[in-house]
Amino acid sequence: MNLFDTHTHLDAPQFDEDREETIQRALDNGVSRMINVGFNRDTIPSTMKLAETYDFIYAAVGWHPQDAITMKEGDLEWIASLCSHEKVVAIGEIGLDYYWDTSPKEVQHHVLRQQIGLARELKMPIVIHNRDAHEDVVKILREEKASEVGGVMHSYSGSWETAKLCLNMGFHLSFGGPITFKNARQPKEVLAQVPMDRLLIETDSPYLTPHPYRGKRNESANVRLVAEAAAQIKGVEVEEIAQITTRNAMERFGIV
Repeated sequence: MNLFDTHTHLDAPQFDEDREETIQRALDNGVSRMINVGFNRDTIPSTMKLAETYDFIYAAVGWHPQDAITMKEGDLEWIASLCSHEKVVAIGEIGLDYYWDTSPKEVQHHVLRQQIGLARELKMPIVIHNRDAHEDVVKILREEKASEVGGVMHSYSGSWETAKLCLNMGFHLSFGGPITFKNARQPKEVLAQVPMDRLLIETDSPYLTPHPYRGKRNESANVRLVAEAAAQIKGVEVEEIAQITTRNAMERFGIV
């Protein structure tokens, strides 16, 4: 098995006691590559440290919408400077989050537009966080010409109608633990229709733990369970899902 966890947070404090063992479990379960995501002033440095420590861990760096209000002058330049690092493969996770009321919407919009502009300038793909903000995310992606760089709709939770708009702008759709939940009808229905060459898988660990470990800490090894669920939904063997999603990720993020 050759699996690629395209979105994880192995630098999170939940892994402080057993980070090396957690990474080894991922390798033991066929995970050959991972992208760790740094999304604010604290997690960007720890993400870079992981990427520099492990050959098979890559980095995405950006400013999360929940933290948009904390972004200061100079932070965009900091992100830009890190994008020249050989292990940084995307700007993210960036986007909009209307569920958690931590940053005003207008501030989220401004920070998202800034980072899309940077991505276009640097020709970097973007990783989009979208929670309860589907219409505004699509609107801003269109207005800021995000189709010029494309990227990934992380942990996709929207409708098929929204998915088609994102696919038309050159985005891949990534799915995680929710496709293993019995009551998660919409992500399963969307995944069933996503073209194979636009499909990615992820864990978002330590969050969104797949069944049967729901409620416990998630980790990158569990991307195998996501692959198995995706294979069942697509009606193919899990090895095919692993092969296709790994190839898609390497092409999307320019990894050779």
